[in-house]
Amino acid sequence: MKQTTSTPWPVLDFSQMQDTLETLHQWLQIVGKIRLRTMPWQNHSWHTTLYVSPNGFSTHGIPYDGRIFQIEFDFRQHQLLIQCSNASTLKMELKSRTVADFYKELFEKLGNIGLDISIHASPNEMEPAIPFAQNTINKTYEAAVAFDLWQAMLSINSVFNQFRTEFIGKASPVHLFWGAFDLAVTRFSGNSAPLHPGGMPNMPLDVMQEAYSQEVSSAGFWPGSKDSPMPVFYAYAYPTGAGFGEQKVLPEQAFYSEKMGEFFLKYEDVRTAADPEKTLHDFLQSTYEAAVNTSHWDRTKLEK
Repeated sequence: MKQTTSTPWPVLDFSQMQDTLETLHQWLQIVGKIRLRTMPWQNHSWHTTLYVSPNGFSTHGIPYDGRIFQIEFDFRQHQLLIQCSNASTLKMELKSRTVADFYKELFEKLGNIGLDISIHASPNEMEPAIPFAQNTINKTYEAAVAFDLWQAMLSINSVFNQFRTEFIGKASPVHLFWGAFDLAVTRFSGNSAPLHPGGMPNMPLDVMQEAYSQEVSSAGFWPGSKDSPMPVFYAYAYPTGAGFGEQKVLPEQAFYSEKMGEFFLKYEDVRTAADPEKTLHDFLQSTYEAAVNTSHWDRTKLEK
């Protein structure tokens, strides 16, 4: 196994990461769906998300039949840890293995400690949605890729959490959505939003409409996909105010995509900046201001 070294803003080369990202995305969906099925519902699907942890990505504690369990991707030891309040920790090796194999072993281990959970066993927000038990296509896990992605998200998570503290209105946690594989933080105006039209593949319309039932300004980090092979930061508003894409945002490398209706900033531009944390914070703050100024939020009630 290749040795890994902590780097706050590591190089993320999608061409070298792709196979591992695609496999890890499937694994995250399986674990995320376990949290979805077992957690009490929270608005905007906040009960479904994963979180950046000291070792990797975690479900955090999930109440279950008088117990608490947690599943964590440990990218330091490259193990999946299954912890339960009344059982010894179970471990699965994170290595190159098919999604089908990962799925089978995980649910066997859950059953062994009395966690009898069933999920919708196909991916959401992606095409094709091959059932997990049949997916023998995605089977690559490179330890260094997973470690570097986690290291980057540690730094991003820190900036996102600092940005979140400056808002006293309703705001989401900083959380990892396993559907699209993005780390995100969202602010709310407190006003209702128009009914969302949906359009995400393999995503129920009512879920999308509840998630966007209120006006939002949202930002996040996405490691890329084969159709868009580049790690980026993004920011958008729903609904989008007139002139949103014409607003001046920072840093100068940030740009607006008419096709996506979002601002973007390449991860590489943040990583190579003289002050990556300030550069990312400037992007978050200026795109938020673009959203609230064009959507006319009452900032006096929402900010310190």
